[in-house]
Amino acid sequence: MSAPVLFAEVPAATGKLGRITLSVAATLNSLTLEMVDLLQAQLDAWAQDDSIAAVFIEGAGEKAFCAGGDVQALHQSAVAQPGGPCDYAEAFFAREYRMNYTLHTYAKPIICWGHGIVMGGGLGVMAGCSHRVVTERTRIAMPEVTIALFPDVGGSWFLNHSPGKTGEFLALTGASINAADAIYIGIADRFIGSEHKDAVVDGLLRQDWCSASEKNHALVRHVLRPFAERSIAASPAGQVEPHAATIAQLLDGDDVHDIIDRITAQETDDPWLAKARDGLAHGSKLAALWIHRQLWETRHHGLAQVFQAEIQLATNIVRHPEFAEGVRALLIDKDRNPAWLYETSRDVPDSVLDGFFTAPWDENPLADLG
Repeated sequence: MSAPVLFAEVPAATGKLGRITLSVAATLNSLTLEMVDLLQAQLDAWAQDDSIAAVFIEGAGEKAFCAGGDVQALHQSAVAQPGGPCDYAEAFFAREYRMNYTLHTYAKPIICWGHGIVMGGGLGVMAGCSHRVVTERTRIAMPEVTIALFPDVGGSWFLNHSPGKTGEFLALTGASINAADAIYIGIADRFIGSEHKDAVVDGLLRQDWCSASEKNHALVRHVLRPFAERSIAASPAGQVEPHAATIAQLLDGDDVHDIIDRITAQETDDPWLAKARDGLAHGSKLAALWIHRQLWETRHHGLAQVFQAEIQLATNIVRHPEFAEGVRALLIDKDRNPAWLYETSRDVPDSVLDGFFTAPWDENPLADLG
């Protein structure tokens, strides 16, 4: 059995390119704690290795870069210790977020080939990279409201930096987006047709890398730019930007309950908006509240503060039965009929919501970030 993450150091014209392959195609390269630890260790080692000039990260197979974290393993952890500390799940989130922070703050260029499905933990990896490439097959979603989670792995950062109210809309509805949308909201940098992948890697290997990371970032842009220009005609039409005005109206509510009502009460023939409406309508209303509040409370946070806030919320969520029920209904039993604790958002007591934003431990496990 091959390792779940493959690492290679490929000689370039000068220096080396570190190559990372998430290599569990059968699970759409979903992240496990072992994979997170392998990534962290290799990123740390390459950060100190002067021979490694840049890093290229990809997913095995044609279906997905990474479909997220291993949610079923998180569910097993949650139900094994209901209401109390969930050892595996909490270790997973803490170490995953630390790895995401490493990606965001990495000095050397990291090129992410975001081909196929990019969701959850996979989006956290891609969003943290410095040169994020999407293709005609890229499919991105943050459907955490449907399993009573929230767009984490830095989502509180990049969704708050999306244009207008688009980030909050995507977070509340779980709406799926494509490559053009990813570039518009700021979680990807370039569209390149997937047929150019090998040529992109060859171009990176022809570079005379140097010891100055700023110059190496410029070399990456020099390699990627012509492929992006050649691919313009193949780029899909975006969904988010054309709907930006409608999204602004829907999110222009007097409070979060009004916003939820506006979205779920839409009568529309637009298939993208209709699917977004249904995502929120069928999702956990408790989760919709903590998603909205998390984005509001982190709107001015720095990156380290974002991950510290996310680990607090994630820890409280996995200790609560709503998460276990959401995963059961969507991914375990697959009956798509979750028994949510509250029928409407207005049924949620303030004290219950407040509990998710109260530290469950004496010291935040990510207190040393930043």
